[in-house]
Amino acid sequence: MYEQHFGLREKPFSLTPDPALLFLGAKHMTGLSMLRYGLMNRAGITVLTGEIGAGKTTLLRQLLAEAEDDVVVGLISNTHESFGNLMQWVCVAFGLPVSTDSKAILYEQFAQYLIAQYASGKRTVLVVDEAQNLEDRALEELRLLTNINADKEQLLQLVLAGQPDLRQKLQQPGLTQFVQRIAVDYHLSPLGLEETAEYINHRLLAVGATSALFEPAACRFIHYQSNGVPRIINAICDTALVYGYASGETQISVHLVFDMVVERVSAGLFGAGVIDFEGLRTGDPQQLRKRALDRARRRAASNLRRATAEISPG
Repeated sequence: MYEQHFGLREKPFSLTPDPALLFLGAKHMTGLSMLRYGLMNRAGITVLTGEIGAGKTTLLRQLLAEAEDDVVVGLISNTHESFGNLMQWVCVAFGLPVSTDSKAILYEQFAQYLIAQYASGKRTVLVVDEAQNLEDRALEELRLLTNINADKEQLLQLVLAGQPDLRQKLQQPGLTQFVQRIAVDYHLSPLGLEETAEYINHRLLAVGATSALFEPAACRFIHYQSNGVPRIINAICDTALVYGYASGETQISVHLVFDMVVERVSAGLFGAGVIDFEGLRTGDPQQLRKRALDRARRRAASNLRRATAEISPG
């Protein structure tokens, strides 16, 4: 819709992970380096955590895109509470037939698969995204898979990515043996203030922008409003470009972004404004929602004042 108006080849702020637009600020570069280290050094278990929308899946996709031909990768990405038979999912991840629900048979089939890959000079890596949803017993089953070896070589590497709940779960006493196998561990933090502006401009330049479409105060406001979380930054920027196109603007001002955020927050269905119910006490659901939305609007107004004050001369 707005691409031609702003001179862009494609949308720069898609909500789906896109390694082609990967921004490697200090935190994401470190995260990717840790993942690369784990893969190259045959780490038994690598764990990557971060808040929702921090960019974990994008880093995983970049890692998989870089994998050499001697690395065989299986991916499990849709974990949930009723996950079911883990061994069935593991076999499906590597394209193995699942003709039974017997864990013993599936385990033996997978063990033979690992041995065959090792014999052909290949390494096998299982990547589990959203791993915070796995039950303790599933994590223990994964650990047992790393016990499969040949000629003293470990045949399976695990890469687990998940929300901070995963880190908390791994601190339980019952998972001590699992934690002892973790060789690489990194928590992906949100972007800083300057990184947010660099992130926005990086993605715009990557799709053909010839100038900074978001004014500096707008970038600061977006950082404060999103808390530096890339997915929320994307949501704000994408919608702001739509509003800018509709208004015929050639640059996105801080006031345009603020007006858009307040309008969308008031609708109650937009992630650009944190709808925070903490500390609010009322038995009336409508009153509770109203107070939360009022709080979100006040927060956006505070962020606007902060962003414009920091940019204003003197």
